[in-house]
Amino acid sequence: MKDEDVDWMIYHLVAQKSKSTADELVTASGIAAPEVTGSLERLVHYLLIERDGDTFRALSISEALLKCQIKNIRDSPVTIENGVIKMRKE
Repeated sequence: MKDEDVDWMIYHLVAQKSKSTADELVTASGIAAPEVTGSLERLVHYLLIERDGDTFRALSISEALLKCQIKNIRDSPVTIENGVIKMRKE
């Protein structure tokens, strides 16, 4: 299965629940743990989901857009950590 197909499946499984763990996603998808872990890392990197400890949740469109803007504005005075907007550390 292509990475894109795995990512699509994992994203939809994450979006169905308020929070999911990697183990739950392995069970629900039937995909091997290393592939699920890789998919989760890509989805976090592309700002589609967020990790909080061992759980993952889908970001809303507004959250994803805000995270993208903050991430790409180099002189932004704020950052987002675990869903909280904080002043950027110097």
